[in-house]
Amino acid sequence: MKEVQEELLEFATSVAEVPELRAVLRNPELDPETKAGLVGELVGEADPLVRNFLRLAAEKGRIGDIEEIARAFDRLMAVEERRLDVELTTAFELSDSEAEAILKQIREASGREVEATRKVDPSLIGGFVLQAGSMRVDASVRGRIEGLRRELVPRS
Repeated sequence: MKEVQEELLEFATSVAEVPELRAVLRNPELDPETKAGLVGELVGEADPLVRNFLRLAAEKGRIGDIEEIARAFDRLMAVEERRLDVELTTAFELSDSEAEAILKQIREASGREVEATRKVDPSLIGGFVLQAGSMRVDASVRGRIEGLRRELVPRS
């Protein structure tokens, strides 16, 4: 099932990266059968399950939403695999061992496997921001300064 997930995400990424392809797949004036044929040619030797799913989505007029569909499928797979996808943003580049130490704490606290994307945002000044779905943990210096400002500045 992992291969199916990867191929679906790869196709959705391709659509996102090629504006002309996205425009064609979202064009309501283009016949769904034509879109299905185009998708069939694009995926070529893909897993039959992926190829059939994408053709069906095209025939039913939903291929323009493939990016959202792929993200929803990825979320469902994450729940099934007990995987937690997180985004770790830090003020400066962490070494692999530093990042691993943070992710290890998340694994132990959540009891789930953790997959992380890492970003650097110097405006955080120090610390980190962790985003996991709708949950956000702001342990940055900027976040603490903003919190203090909200407490100290009276509302008008």
